[in-house]
Amino acid sequence: MSHGKKVDAWTYNGTVPGEEIRVTEGDFVKVHLTNELDVPVTIHWHGVLLPNKMDGVPGLTQDAVQPGESFTYEFIAGDAGTYWYHSHQHSSLQVDKGLYGVLVVEEKKQKYDKDESFILDEWAVNQDKQNLSNIGGMMMGSMSGDGEADTKQMYDTFTVNGKAGSSIDPLILNDGQTARLRFVNAGYQVHRLVFPEGSIEVIETDGEEVSDNTESSNVVEIAPGERIDVAFTKQDGEPTVIGQSNNIEHAEDMKIPVVTKKSDVSVAMNTHLSSNTSVVDGTTFGSENLIFNKTPANPDVTYNMDLSMGMDMGKGMAFQINDETFPNTPPIQVESGDIVKVEITNSGRMNHPMHLHGHRFQVTSKNGKELDSPLVKDLIHVKPGETYTIYFKANNQGEWLFHCHDNNHADRGMVTIVDYKGVYSPFELGGKNNNSPN
Repeated sequence: MSHGKKVDAWTYNGTVPGEEIRVTEGDFVKVHLTNELDVPVTIHWHGVLLPNKMDGVPGLTQDAVQPGESFTYEFIAGDAGTYWYHSHQHSSLQVDKGLYGVLVVEEKKQKYDKDESFILDEWAVNQDKQNLSNIGGMMMGSMSGDGEADTKQMYDTFTVNGKAGSSIDPLILNDGQTARLRFVNAGYQVHRLVFPEGSIEVIETDGEEVSDNTESSNVVEIAPGERIDVAFTKQDGEPTVIGQSNNIEHAEDMKIPVVTKKSDVSVAMNTHLSSNTSVVDGTTFGSENLIFNKTPANPDVTYNMDLSMGMDMGKGMAFQINDETFPNTPPIQVESGDIVKVEITNSGRMNHPMHLHGHRFQVTSKNGKELDSPLVKDLIHVKPGETYTIYFKANNQGEWLFHCHDNNHADRGMVTIVDYKGVYSPFELGGKNNNSPN
């Protein structure tokens, strides 16, 4: 945190974020979790295709790891890309408190001079975190129409790799060097980063290479839970800065100085952000490797997912899928080998970044219009009034979550399950282990 401010945090191995785990594609990964907190925890490997029992979802794929107990995660890192790990036990609280870190699966051949990861987050430092039962303020704020009203009220400090403002570590590059910068949004608010003009090319979203990065922009919008990788070239000798677009309060906390030598950091921090060009985001670019070469004509399963908000008696705001809150939301029922079509519509007033565990999906249309270049992701950011059509193959047996990655929304019900026929979880929600996946 900047200016000597401190907050209470929960950590993996004593730091926020937890240490970056960097492996090479094809590596066997083994992580031993020991819980020294006084609450149960897990680790979910966000975006990684792995066996269901290693997914880290309490009450579904395992019991939450109790204080003093341990659990070992094992999987093969089969796909290169940028991922992250975080607790999925009472995640609205535990991810907020700092239980997360970056997982990088490197390609066997490195292509860039430097490779750095940046995990973005927001904290309530100078205020108590607002509760979502503060319905009046939320409803008034939601009229402003940017889908972010609730999150903006809750947090007052932005961080990069756990630090804010002048404490953020600089990116040190020589002129003309190109670095791969991996951005992960671990928070619950959209972050919009402004780069020096002409300095970047988007190369991957959610671990999938993009095919048509002809769209040049210097502003990249990253949704909660999303990962966007850029190739960044330092253009000249002047110190410069990558920073949060100043269209929102507290933007000044999120500035990454880009320098050739450390002594230039203060100069960099005092430079202005470039002027904004058009904005690109996780849906701008098609994907290099598609799941389906053409949109499947006859899916085996069709599920219409309506995202809305309502009132939960005595609890304030509820965030619903098909008018129900988890665990009463209707599951997506599949059999192994099915092609599944899901149409996701946001009929509420808040943003909903929807994340599917254990699978990648292909986005084929937006607001009823076929996309020229389909994209493959594990998280689609659905803004108020938007509809996306996605398809996936039911090719990874288990019980898998599909939920909003604004975990404050998941906590209030916006969660469902992809339920494979013949697969039954031996774990229970709640119970003596207090399993709480949202």
